[in-house]
Amino acid sequence: MARIVISGTGVFTPPFSISNEELVRSFNTFVQNFNREHRDKIASGSCQALAESSAEFIEKASGIKSRFVVDREGILDPEVMCPRLPKRSVEEGSLQCEMSVAAAREAMRRAGKNPEDIDAVIVSCSNMERPYPAIAVEVQEALGISGFAFDMNIACSSATFGIQTAVDSIFRGNARAILMVNPEICTGHLNFRDRDSHFIFGDVCTAVIIEREEHCRKKDVFEIVGTKLGTKYSTNIFNGFGFLNRTRPDQGPEKERLFVQEGRKVFKEVIPFATEIIRNHLAEYNIAPTDLKRVWLHQANLNMNQLICKKLLGTEITGDITPTILDTYANTASAGSIICFHQNHEDLQEHDLGVICSFGAGYSVGNIIVRRIVL
Repeated sequence: MARIVISGTGVFTPPFSISNEELVRSFNTFVQNFNREHRDKIASGSCQALAESSAEFIEKASGIKSRFVVDREGILDPEVMCPRLPKRSVEEGSLQCEMSVAAAREAMRRAGKNPEDIDAVIVSCSNMERPYPAIAVEVQEALGISGFAFDMNIACSSATFGIQTAVDSIFRGNARAILMVNPEICTGHLNFRDRDSHFIFGDVCTAVIIEREEHCRKKDVFEIVGTKLGTKYSTNIFNGFGFLNRTRPDQGPEKERLFVQEGRKVFKEVIPFATEIIRNHLAEYNIAPTDLKRVWLHQANLNMNQLICKKLLGTEITGDITPTILDTYANTASAGSIICFHQNHEDLQEHDLGVICSFGAGYSVGNIIVRRIVL
């Protein structure tokens, strides 16, 4: 049976970065202004004072030191505290398409692919800029790719679910090669006024070329040995934004239409769920966790990944086996594990095994076993 491989990856990183210290200065100014404005209610007990944050708290809680963003000024303005982006005309196209094209061109260059070599585009990420027409079809048009294109979303697991979707389509003969892209503008749905989550996300876009080995122009690639997906319904990671919001006269506070997380519950429930899927998937192929030379985990929280590594590998996170990009990129939803793979695979030898794993809202877990091969 012909093997299906990852032959190229690409990353688009926005030009702006925000450090923890900068984010905290903005947040604490907002807190001070709020507490001063509501001091009488706070004194009477009818309103709770907000607590300030610190860069040290953020790094200890998450491993994050900075993040890349599509806009700095709006996020850091205590009166705004969200990205401020210029309105685009229909003719100008979407920001997600622009990001996707940049990441895709790098992936195509690395894979030695031209537009005519690709038969489909999948845009898979945690939020779409619009419901229709599909961002993927816009990307397809911008790159001059024929065939078909569609969007999909399974939150932070969107990239691994997108890879399996591409593998299935190629295996059935519907495409020779597929471009799978993850344009994540996570700051657009982040509540920068919430102390527990205002630091979590950054923006980025990743791209992956998946194809049949006989069509490869690159000789040094990663065989997709197997894929495994799992979901389990939970509202502990939740976003209430949707097209029916306008139909409800009382929509409730804005924070309900942004990212909301019950962090302790997520830790308790996602870690065993993800670990079980990885372990069971490896067992299906008679692979011991200790056989893995690299584990590219979802980049949500360093402490969470430490616990998964201890359960799976019996060891702490090390740069050699379990690289992290949380310190500079923060949580980039579906793109995190792909950035890790993109930046940390060149040193692997032929036949070395690894897993690309992502997990998050849903709950959802996607696991991809890969092996470095030379064609």
